[in-house]
Amino acid sequence: MTRNFENEPMVEVYIFETIQNLEQLEQVIICSEKNGGFTPDDVSEIFRFMHTIKGSSAMMLFDNIEKVAHAMEDVFYYIREQKPSGLDFSAVSDLVLSCVDFIKAEIEKITNRYDADGDPAFLIESLKVFLDELRQIFGEEDSQNRSQQKKQQYYIPQEKKTEPTAASPNQDSDGKAAGSCYQVIIQYEDDCTMENIRAYTLVFGLAELAEEVYYLPADIAENPDTAAYIRENGFEIYFRTELGYEEIKSHFENIIYVEQLLFREIEDERLDLFRQPQEPTAPPESFVLPEPELAKPISPTNLSAASEELPKSSGGATQKMISVNVDKLDNMMNLVGELMITESMVTQCPEVEIIQSENFHKAAIELHKITVELQDMVMSIRMVPLSTTFVKMNRIVRDMCKKLSREVVLDLFGEETEVDKNIIEHISDPLMHIIRNAIDHGIESEQERLAKGKEKAGRIILEAKNVGSDVLIVIKDDGRGLDKERILQKARENDLLTKPEAEMSDREIFKLILLPGFSTKESITEFSGRGVGMDVVTKNLEEVGGTVLVDSEIDRGTTITLKIPLTLAIVEGMNIRVGKSRYTIPITTISESFRPNQKDCMMDPDNNEMVMVRGQCFPILRLHKHYQIKNAETDLTKGILIMVEQDEKVICVFADELLGQQQVVVKALPNYVNTMKKVLGLAGCTLLPDGSISLIMDISGLTGLRVQ
Repeated sequence: MTRNFENEPMVEVYIFETIQNLEQLEQVIICSEKNGGFTPDDVSEIFRFMHTIKGSSAMMLFDNIEKVAHAMEDVFYYIREQKPSGLDFSAVSDLVLSCVDFIKAEIEKITNRYDADGDPAFLIESLKVFLDELRQIFGEEDSQNRSQQKKQQYYIPQEKKTEPTAASPNQDSDGKAAGSCYQVIIQYEDDCTMENIRAYTLVFGLAELAEEVYYLPADIAENPDTAAYIRENGFEIYFRTELGYEEIKSHFENIIYVEQLLFREIEDERLDLFRQPQEPTAPPESFVLPEPELAKPISPTNLSAASEELPKSSGGATQKMISVNVDKLDNMMNLVGELMITESMVTQCPEVEIIQSENFHKAAIELHKITVELQDMVMSIRMVPLSTTFVKMNRIVRDMCKKLSREVVLDLFGEETEVDKNIIEHISDPLMHIIRNAIDHGIESEQERLAKGKEKAGRIILEAKNVGSDVLIVIKDDGRGLDKERILQKARENDLLTKPEAEMSDREIFKLILLPGFSTKESITEFSGRGVGMDVVTKNLEEVGGTVLVDSEIDRGTTITLKIPLTLAIVEGMNIRVGKSRYTIPITTISESFRPNQKDCMMDPDNNEMVMVRGQCFPILRLHKHYQIKNAETDLTKGILIMVEQDEKVICVFADELLGQQQVVVKALPNYVNTMKKVLGLAGCTLLPDGSISLIMDISGLTGLRVQ
């Protein structure tokens, strides 16, 4: 069932940071497999990921995630401390990745406001069995006891966990609290956000390592104003622990977004102030958020001076980055779009032309310059590299190779190429299906490859590159290639052909594999045979105005090229008029425009209008007929034909006149308009400088309609 979380900002931070940790953990596992095993650094890094996920999940009361992370942490604690030789790294990787998948599924539920109610019992039991086997094979009973004894310094049993407040200190034989006392002062970076939430997460994790924990301000979980206080004055922690100086210090040095870190040992008496019972009606100043005029425990000046002797935290001292909600970027883009439209309305207004003021025209030029710079800046902020999406494909290849007993190498190129954030979300699934299809259908078995004189391991290349205002993503394999005759046979059997076979080019035949319901697999497997999957490629690409090209050669492999725009928010378009209606055609789809002679216009045997251009015939699409527009020009020799091409399909669109080229801001059509059949061929709308609305044409939809 859906639910609302009490502290949304904390949940958002938890989701964001957990996903980041899982992605990094997954890559460490996969890279370790490729390198033949875990290095000590890998083990420590995996342990740190698990420790972080466990602590934050426990704080957010997501018990099932915390238990899985805790069980994984147990395994890697043993591996880190005992360093067993001859470890089955493949088995460890399988277990960890299964746990990662479970946590990802639970995070998806939380993101969609559902309860994280998955049952981790099987995973936890599998991890416990694996750990027991490790101990039986590699460890003596006494070494197990030593390990467990040392481990208890890190872990508190579930039933003993409490909120991060002061605990009753253990005492030595003299009645004095055991362990050492420390003071920590953290100054977060200027670009850091939600400092109080990060501070609370830190303190919650520290509660497992320390006997007593006190912090200032004390109400960081309840009072959002403490974020501003921490930003101004820093965050102070006082605690006592039995861990050694270096061991506990390393816990703080891995914190991200830290500008300055003061860590020093103090006398036990410094904690007495916190230990003394206080009257509930008169709490000490140090336990509440102080007013500006009150004395502060430590001033920023003192903090800076005290920290000179210590190095900056290695966890992020040089980072100057913040995370911003995508919705805010979308709103910013919308505002910039409105600014562009308003600027065009002002500068292109007919009344402005009669103004003879030189200063006004200089200001208008400067306004246009600033608007363009602002647009470029916002666009660059929305751009994200393809690396995250590309790297995820390693997991797809790894899992399929294990299940199909094949060896495949995935080579990544151009992953630093950037596209709009919204487009990234639409290409992940297509890439996954293409790569799965390449391994399942394209890459041969080891015996078959050796018989053909190929290398034992198959190879898939995933490459991205910028071409003008578009990005090309190329997926190429060295497998068996596509069989045209078999594809045509299946297309005939499933009634998927839309034109005579003799008129179809190789690319048109190969693209049949992208149709819904198409599959050449004779049997259904986990990965294919159902006729679903590859149609997702076409569907998702069309949603972002992209296209797909398929090339193949028998025994040489298949190449699939995805062409996608850099952004969906702004397009360069040609405005046209049909009757009293305005339309905008994306410039990238226009080949040429011309006014035909009567002798070049003709009808084909099916009574469709055609036009002859340099010895070739092209179909004509009359927009006034398609959109039922009255009072539009009907004489082909008096209007204008615009030749447009998309996905290797060419048509000539008939309009009354060209109005001029312009950069336009794309606005989505209302949902109720999208449901109307007659709007086929529209991608959105925009506002022109004169205040009129222009409909942006979807050339892919129009060419498909007319060519069929």
